[in-house]
Order: sequence, then structure tokens, then C-alpha cells
Amino acid sequence: MTIHREGRILLFVLLLILFALNWAVFYFFPASALVQNSVILSSVIFYLLILQFFRNPIFAITKNEKQILAPADGKVVVIEETEETEYLKGRRKQISIFMSPVNVHVNRMPIGGIISFYRYHAGKYLVAWHPKSSTENERTTVVVKTKSGVEILFRQIAGALARRIKCYVQEGQALEQGEEFGFIKFGSRVDIFLPLDTKVTCKIGDITKGGRTVIAELN
Repeated sequence: MTIHREGRILLFVLLLILFALNWAVFYFFPASALVQNSVILSSVIFYLLILQFFRNPIFAITKNEKQILAPADGKVVVIEETEETEYLKGRRKQISIFMSPVNVHVNRMPIGGIISFYRYHAGKYLVAWHPKSSTENERTTVVVKTKSGVEILFRQIAGALARRIKCYVQEGQALEQGEEFGFIKFGSRVDIFLPLDTKVTCKIGDITKGGRTVIAELN
């Protein structure tokens, strides 16, 4: 387990702020052990909560060109056939994974290939489970073309708390299955759009692990 680079500066600054806060409490309330201990305890709990947002687990990726890995830790909240209108322009199977604030926020490639399309869209910050969040919220759209020529589209979608989406890809870039492609601070949602003949191997309510849980199999 390591700390993700997106959190290192924030955690360092937060540590300085909390240190200064505790120093001020000891300075202005030197005789109040209750106040001092309460602030120390609150500071430690708050820091640990923020720290866990940026944890980055290390594990081996089991690669398989026919399997689709979960792009994020979280919970499967949508499995449906839908129309993808931005790039694929057709019917697809959609799987959506909701990331809560307690999940790992690293996003990983569901399958390996070449990035054939990437767009960032500014937008609103509706709650991630809102029906219009996938089209109106701040989001990124990424399309990867596999070795067999199949194109898989996935989106990082911001939520009410998650207002910092990071996506590290660019068009023409080659990425391996399970490789990190982005990060969403403090939760949100990832949608993935698959061919209609894809076999979905997860169900609503399943808990996923990014880069480890197989959520579908290509035909």
C-alpha cells in the first residue's frame, strides 16, 4: 500500500495546518487537558480519514484480452442496455460503478489497447446516482481500442463531493489492462459501455475492486 501522488501535497499541507492548530490550542489553553486531548483526537481522526482517500494498493494484475476488469473500487449500481451518443453512436451495455468516499479512488484500465478518443467535459456536480449525472456533470470520456479492434468507452463522472477528476491518458497512447489511467478525489462514479454481445458477469449491488474484479467477458 502506498499513498497516491494526488494526495501527497495536500496531506503534507494538512499535517502542517493540524500541527499549527494543536500548537495554538496548547498555547491558549495550557491548563485544559480536556480541550487539548479533544483537539488531538479530532485531528488524528480527521487526518486518517483524509489519508485513506489517497491510499494506492499494490497488487498483481491478471491480464486477459477477453475479460473486462472493473475500472474502479465501488459498487455496481447500473447494468442496462442504453444508447451511447458521444462517440460510439449506438446501443451498448452499460455498467456503472459508484465510488463512495471510503473506496480507493484510483481508476484502472478495464482492458488493454490504444486510446482512440479522449475528451474532458466541464459540467455540473449533481450527486453521482442522479440519472442526468452521466451527461450533465463534469466528466471525461475515454475510448480504448483493443488488439481485436473492439472499442470500449468509459467515463469518469464527478459527483457532489468529487470535484477533481484526473485523467492521465492521451489519444494514441498504449495502456495495459489494469494500468492506472486516472483518479477521482473523494468518490463519484465510472461508467463503461460494452458491445451488446458482451457477457456481463456482475450484478447490481456487487462490490468491485479496480483492476481485479472481472465484470464482463467479450464474445
